[in-house]
Amino acid sequence: MNKVRVASVQFELQTLETADAFYARIDDFTRIAADYGCAFITFPEWFTLPLLSIGERLAPAEAMDALVNHLPEFKSELAEMASRYDITIIGGSTAERTESGFYNTCFVFLKDGSIHRQPKIHPTPDEKAVWNIIGASELGTIPTEHGPIAVQICYDSEFPELTRRQIDLGARLLFVPYATDARTGHLRVKYCCHARTIENQIYVVTSGNCGRVSGVENIDISYAQSAIMTPCDHPFARDGIASEASENVEQLIVADLDLDLLDWARAKGAVQNVNDRRKDLYSVEWQGS
Repeated sequence: MNKVRVASVQFELQTLETADAFYARIDDFTRIAADYGCAFITFPEWFTLPLLSIGERLAPAEAMDALVNHLPEFKSELAEMASRYDITIIGGSTAERTESGFYNTCFVFLKDGSIHRQPKIHPTPDEKAVWNIIGASELGTIPTEHGPIAVQICYDSEFPELTRRQIDLGARLLFVPYATDARTGHLRVKYCCHARTIENQIYVVTSGNCGRVSGVENIDISYAQSAIMTPCDHPFARDGIASEASENVEQLIVADLDLDLLDWARAKGAVQNVNDRRKDLYSVEWQGS
């Protein structure tokens, strides 16, 4: 069996006095996941926002500039943790400044010290209006010792075209850091991610924030119930959920995922969504204008 153990952190947003306190918490979760024998650990979207609670309250227009200032230390700290604990870290997401504007970007830290990135393709209307986040156009996979992996940030999971592209590039594990402030938003991510497991016969790992952080505009409270999802077929987890966090409680969830079962499902499953695609019909006309 080709099994891989994965972990997801449901991260409690807290007001900080120092950046060291933030990195100490990440270090604790990463160490624990490594002790459990996990190959991957994922953190939520915008889990770096508590760094903005250090010091004076900022206006929304200033927030992304301030968060970008933390990026060099963020990348250095997490890259060192991935190497020290011999684990791949899906680093949630944070702000990244580009020539075009601000991206909401997930950085992935491999065991060998290398850093990869996947920016968000579809920023939410709120992200665009308040923080001037723009959507990227680059979508791919990230090479790991367990094969290519895919990352989609929150709202991106609600667009099925992205996952189709990433599985065609070889991904069988999809990591979805997300941040939602209400149960309705969480459920949109949950239901869409579960649809992606069925449509593409892959595993999906979600990671969301809970709690609240003061002194940060545009994020007052968070709602999450992080999960590790499987296809819905006989050999997989009951209800298609290998592990699920309690609602709005900081915790680490872990599951063993058998990658060979995905090959079985695609070839011999009760339904074979990937192999049964009617590519002869999926033309430009079907895509709309």
